Amino acid sequence: MSTTSVGAKDHLDSSAWMATFAGMAGSLVAIGLARFAYSPLVPSLIEAHWFSAGDAVTLGAANFAGYLAGALLGRPLAGLLPNRALLRLLMLATSLAFIACAYPLSLAWFFGWRFVSGLAGGAIMVLVATSILPHIPASRRGFVSGMIFLGIGLGIAASGTAVPALMRLGLHETWLGLGGLSLLLTTLSWFGWPASAPPQGIAAPAVEHAPKHEGGILRTLYGEYALNALGLVPVMLLLVDYVARGLGHGADTGAFYWVLYGVASVAGPVAVGSLADRVGYAAAYRVALLLQAVSVAALAVSGSPLVVGAATVIIGALTPGVVPLVLGRIHELLPHSQTEQRAAWSRATTAFALFQALGGYGYSYLFAHSGQSYAAVFLCGAVALTVALGADILVNARRRHHSEKRAGKRATAVIRS
Repeated sequence: MSTTSVGAKDHLDSSAWMATFAGMAGSLVAIGLARFAYSPLVPSLIEAHWFSAGDAVTLGAANFAGYLAGALLGRPLAGLLPNRALLRLLMLATSLAFIACAYPLSLAWFFGWRFVSGLAGGAIMVLVATSILPHIPASRRGFVSGMIFLGIGLGIAASGTAVPALMRLGLHETWLGLGGLSLLLTTLSWFGWPASAPPQGIAAPAVEHAPKHEGGILRTLYGEYALNALGLVPVMLLLVDYVARGLGHGADTGAFYWVLYGVASVAGPVAVGSLADRVGYAAAYRVALLLQAVSVAALAVSGSPLVVGAATVIIGALTPGVVPLVLGRIHELLPHSQTEQRAAWSRATTAFALFQALGGYGYSYLFAHSGQSYAAVFLCGAVALTVALGADILVNARRRHHSEKRAGKRATAVIRS
């Protein structure tokens, strides 16, 4: 992958497009399908007597646990294998997990393979963008980052459309179909993954540690991303049930809102990535936090179909959309160190994965012990997002204040000299 001229430096060549497709395929297989395609299969798993209702929930949690493990192990694994080989292996492991789940030999067997698929998803989330973006011109990284995580949105959309269609063939066939699709995407993306070293036309940044004055902002960003997970989980868990039972519109209408959520999630990553290229990732992420907080709060206080629909679209777009924003914000704070970028992104992904898992169990407990109060759960999510927004505004205001003080001191020193 090379840049042939200064005038062409902002354009994506064929190698860049192939790498972008590989990244999108990776996020689609290991995150979009491996996580979100499971939800619509739960009723069938229970009805077919593959597993009890309690076991089906436990198996859903296996993917979350694996995702957390993958977020923790992504960087160590990258030290053992080249990125290209490791990403191929992770996609193959996810495909094999789908095929293995077509044969429910035991609860432990199924749990193990769901854990493997989650581990691959967490590791791919840590590695995929940081393996590709160094090969992309800086001015196009927001767009490419959005395209990479478009795969998550495609998986959400498929969970409400393609998976129900596959289910007409049978549960066994659905798992095999998901495995076959994953193998196809793995094959198509096989030669798209870039080599580890950046191309000649894009200079490799020097390896250095994060500036001390950025450390606090990074730690705050990890906390914001964790709170973002707490804000999104209520909608992931309860949106369909809220519309179907809470508002009394029935299962078909609930499924329609999930499809709406999925369609919006397809557009989200590219839209917010392109916005960030124009206004910067810091501003774009604050806008995203504000929109999410307002939307989740709206679900808590209004049952209007129009309000619920608008909130569903916004949250659907930003569920995968916040991923490239946080990744891009890390790149803004650490512009000259790929090693530190990957380390910071790994920590952010781990924080999100941990609070996503904790939020899933915590909100389930709250829902069960609050008389099945949807409003209570949604309000908790809105509060988490509001706190994240407030923290971001505060820490960046302090950063600007300290920057102005440093600039003033430098100016004074120049005048005196």
